[in-house]
Amino acid sequence: MKQKRIFEDQLIVVTGAAGFIGSGVVRYLNDKGYENLLLVDRLNDGAKWKNLLGKKFVDIIPPEELFDWLVDREREIEAFIHLGACSSTTEGDSDFLLKNNYKFSVRLCEYAMTHEHRFIYASSAATYGDGSQGFSDSHDQLDSLRPMNMYGFSKHLFDLWVQREKLLDSVVGLKYFNVFGPNEYHKGRMASMIYHMYNQVQEKGQIGLFKSNDSKYKDGDQCRDFIYVKDAVRMTCLLLEDAFKDVSGIFNIGRGEPVTWNKMAQALFDAMGKKANVKYIDIPKDLIRQYQNYTRADMNKYTELHKDEFQFTSVEEAVKDYVQNYLQKDNQTW
Repeated sequence: MKQKRIFEDQLIVVTGAAGFIGSGVVRYLNDKGYENLLLVDRLNDGAKWKNLLGKKFVDIIPPEELFDWLVDREREIEAFIHLGACSSTTEGDSDFLLKNNYKFSVRLCEYAMTHEHRFIYASSAATYGDGSQGFSDSHDQLDSLRPMNMYGFSKHLFDLWVQREKLLDSVVGLKYFNVFGPNEYHKGRMASMIYHMYNQVQEKGQIGLFKSNDSKYKDGDQCRDFIYVKDAVRMTCLLLEDAFKDVSGIFNIGRGEPVTWNKMAQALFDAMGKKANVKYIDIPKDLIRQYQNYTRADMNKYTELHKDEFQFTSVEEAVKDYVQNYLQKDNQTW
């Protein structure tokens, strides 16, 4: 049976394809019957390769080989989904982040624009900093944003480059908020707190939540905009569809609904069939200055793309699915 292709015989290049969101994108496209995918990632990172089990694709190459691979293949490619980056908010090597997250993205975007390829890339909610400027994805507010860590700054620099080069009407940037779900097991400390809380309950029967460092919030009532990875992936891939081929600009990827850590902890205990047991702990010193107490994506721009309201998975349903169908099944991948 001839494999089904989105763009005739052309390829979709997915960078960061073995990562958390990237491997979900591959899964989603495969489930739609599409296999014309070139995956770009390094697999020398622990068990990240497991995220590609059962996936179908044309080839996989490391990012340092990508530009050589692209030579004379301009007509074979239709689109890039550029998700590859160092996502550690505590990474201290600023030069590495600039090279990996900013300069690589610039070079890849220049290639895509030169050859008129669709280019969708991952920005980050970390670009919003402490949230004092709000969480609007309006292009007019880009210059006012002040990220609190080098990771956020490296992502922000690329957003500003896209703006400066007048490409906001040609590319799509996605500012992912607090994404959680299967395929994040390789991320270590940078995996979602849902993943870490599950392990805490398994090991100690208790969850440790950060004490508040702001009088506006009680302990554990700090809020984040949590979004299930399956929703984030679907929102990403919808922008490949023909109906949205002319859509461009920067968009938030969240639910637009802040949820407290206490509520997430309760959802986890419920999913595990256990009585809630929470202890409040001090925020680590290397996080306290960059800790976000509140995030809420302004979703007006994205939801306006859909005639029908986008159906998000509730946090309770998402946590239950993650726990019962993945974590409790020995970290099964999606």
